[in-house]
Amino acid sequence: MATEQEDDKPRKKITHEIGQDVSLLSVEELAERIALMTSEIERLQTAMAKKRASRDAANSFFKS
Repeated sequence: MATEQEDDKPRKKITHEIGQDVSLLSVEELAERIALMTSEIERLQTAMAKKRASRDAANSFFKS
């Protein structure tokens, strides 16, 4: 059972470095990292879509 002291400790932030050795991670830790990376991919895809839309709008304006 967790003690109050353990509950007071800040949780370690989940991070992942590309190419990092994952052999010592548990299935739960791997799942957390997959979720983290999936959300990061979605964030990057959203940013890319916004940049493409902005570029396409500029190209359309200047071609007119």
